[in-house]
Amino acid sequence: MSCNLVSDEALARSFPYLLPEECTVLCGFLEYKKCAKGEIFINQGDPGDFMGFLLTGRLAIKKETTFPGKFVLVAILEGGSLVGELSVVESAPRTATVVAMEESEILILPHLKAQKLLEENPHLGMELLKNVISVLGTRLQRSTARLAKLL
Repeated sequence: MSCNLVSDEALARSFPYLLPEECTVLCGFLEYKKCAKGEIFINQGDPGDFMGFLLTGRLAIKKETTFPGKFVLVAILEGGSLVGELSVVESAPRTATVVAMEESEILILPHLKAQKLLEENPHLGMELLKNVISVLGTRLQRSTARLAKLL
């Protein structure tokens, strides 16, 4: 299992809504990835075929502007954050570029394994999806608040 490479503390921070035994089951669907500082984890426009759980480190979310090669910093994610979470429900192209600001550890849930998780363990899959919806809702509220300040 890829979670053997990860500390219990990092798992608890990333999956506080899961029981330890549920975490163990989920680990069977996850892949481990370590990104070096400056490494591009996700490129804007690439296929959205996985989501990630940032265990340690920091990731910069950058959106390309209308000026080629120019980006706007959208967010900085820290340990415990989700990244690319829309890919768990749809396989649309990536909407932003994600770069490691420092060495980072990420657990990856490929889209096909997410579908298998939902089929084989619907309760665990629903807990995961509820968390994704909660994160998306919070991010939408923050974006709306920032937009309202600009208008």
